[in-house]
Amino acid sequence: MDTFNWYLEKTSTLQQIKPVGLYDLSNLQLRFLCPQDINEVNALCVDCFPVEYPRSWYEDITSNPKFYSLAAIHKSTIVGIIVAEIKLYIKLTPKEREVVSPSAGKFTQVGYILSLGVTKAYRRNGIASLLLDNLVSHLTSAESQNCKAIFLHVLSSNSSAISFYERKSFRLHSFHPYYYMINGINKDGFAYVLYINGGHQQWMILYPFKQNLIFSIIVKSSIKANNTKLVLLNNITIFSLIYMITDVLKYIYTTVCEFGVVRWTISKARKAARRFWPRIRRIASQNTSTIMIDCS
Repeated sequence: MDTFNWYLEKTSTLQQIKPVGLYDLSNLQLRFLCPQDINEVNALCVDCFPVEYPRSWYEDITSNPKFYSLAAIHKSTIVGIIVAEIKLYIKLTPKEREVVSPSAGKFTQVGYILSLGVTKAYRRNGIASLLLDNLVSHLTSAESQNCKAIFLHVLSSNSSAISFYERKSFRLHSFHPYYYMINGINKDGFAYVLYINGGHQQWMILYPFKQNLIFSIIVKSSIKANNTKLVLLNNITIFSLIYMITDVLKYIYTTVCEFGVVRWTISKARKAARRFWPRIRRIASQNTSTIMIDCS
């Protein structure tokens, strides 16, 4: 698997890390986190991520059952973790609701990966893949068919993590400028999503030209070409137009789906058709007979 370098490291630092070759994942054990793991998980997160988490966060993920917190253990030591939260659609923020179609229902579930990391010495052994595959397997089981998507956020500069998620069939969903605050500096992020159990993106008239998707693709390609500002400046007019049109369509679509206007309209139309169809057919039949008599 790819390493999760949350910030660019110097070559000298990488050379000091001696990777541990497992080769056989049967030496690895998976278990859920417990309160006794707080200090060890804290040390792992400091090793893997530039983001500092408060003590309360570690207490929550190791004791609160709403979190799917799985650890990879090698020789009684935690060498990798994945932490995810299963959320109801109605409890998502407006921005998070864009991940799935509102037509799925208010009680649709969505999995959000808060953290996935492996200690530096144990990377490139398939541990992150094992942890992620375990989560996906859990959320695609018969008991979790109401979960329609798994999504996450990743630093836009973290190319290794992005490549890993793309190999795992995650799709680029949107671009989030200044999403992270790292050492007092704002950093941009991407949102990636994996649709499961028949889940899908919001369907819109301009879905292929979705504003965030276009923005994300151009920014992503611009980062590789080191000309982000140039691309954005050259396309400012086109972006403004796309933003305006898609925002209006998205608002209408979301409102219609959330309030069930479509279902209500179809139901009323069917009732009206059943009520008035016999009368319409009788009138049509009488008029046809009258016309035939006149013609004869």
